[in-house]
Amino acid sequence: MDSTYTVTEAQAKLPALLRELPNHSPVSLTRHDQTVAYLISKDQMEGIIETMEILANPEAIKAIRKHREGKSKFHPLSVLDDLD
Repeated sequence: MDSTYTVTEAQAKLPALLRELPNHSPVSLTRHDQTVAYLISKDQMEGIIETMEILANPEAIKAIRKHREGKSKFHPLSVLDDLD
């Protein structure tokens, strides 16, 4: 299935597009050769929202930067057993 459709084509094929969406990358919708919208799966949208929430958290960004700089310290999960 192509990944770009005109709005008119998408309207005619909407049920098929929605069935196939979870197995494909986003579908571009165009009008007058300009992209005006995208159709993405529920899972992809949830992933985008989760990423946005993480990136909005200053502590998460701090931890990501620390990891990228090689300054993170990792421990085995067994250390959690000692917390009881």
